[in-house]
Amino acid sequence: MSFKKELKTLAMPYYWVNILLAISYLLAKKTKVICTRLFQHAGQDDVCDMDSREVEILFFLLIVVMIRSRKTGSVTMINYLTSSFLYTKVANMILWSYADFRYGLGFLLMCVLVGMLLPEPSYRGPEHITYFRNAQTFEEELTRDKRTTWLICFYTVWNPSCVNFAPIFAELSAEYNTELLKFGKIDIGRFPGVAAKYRISDSSFSRQLPTVILFQQGKEVDRRPCVDAKGKLQKFFFSNDNVRATFGLNQLYKQAVERLPTPKPATLESKKSK
Repeated sequence: MSFKKELKTLAMPYYWVNILLAISYLLAKKTKVICTRLFQHAGQDDVCDMDSREVEILFFLLIVVMIRSRKTGSVTMINYLTSSFLYTKVANMILWSYADFRYGLGFLLMCVLVGMLLPEPSYRGPEHITYFRNAQTFEEELTRDKRTTWLICFYTVWNPSCVNFAPIFAELSAEYNTELLKFGKIDIGRFPGVAAKYRISDSSFSRQLPTVILFQQGKEVDRRPCVDAKGKLQKFFFSNDNVRATFGLNQLYKQAVERLPTPKPATLESKKSK
């Protein structure tokens, strides 16, 4: 995602409202007018300074955000912000409650209200995805036309990573789908036989969800996440740019378009009839 596109995304109410919530306690403490009104107590002159407990909570928050961002593979500013919002809001609720229980309750109600009114933006445009409703149809479709390249997402409906990847996969399908390059999805929670055949774990602790496999001529060519030579599963972050680059979608699209049959020119007789 380009810097300009990131700035345009940040202009959406979801992001700047959540950023304000994430820094609300620190902002209140460092803004003298707000601080003296909210935290002023009798006999205390340093109410706008952070005490040791508050500093500990902020440092703990920083460590948690860094660890979680690394685990989720966040690579852009938007990814970092999205993955940190939950933890920053929890930390702020603790800080507000530490100052006054009523403030903590009010902050919690505000977060709930924001969550209801401002859901996270996601792709809601067109998609060109084939949803396979049974395993037999899935296998038949892969081999029906050997010229067709398939990019298949193996997912479960309950896995958060699969849910987050769904709009990205839909956007890619709308951009790259052609007659000879197709996108498909199959729920391995419903079809465990398919999961077993392609060596994908669908357990609650699985790190293979979602799994995206590229098929050419009915055979697997590449997959993510994949296993290295030592048998260790390699972590993969399913962003739009990563999927596009890893599977070479630009090149696949170009090849698929070139393989399309050229329309036959109209015959002389048909022209005369017109």
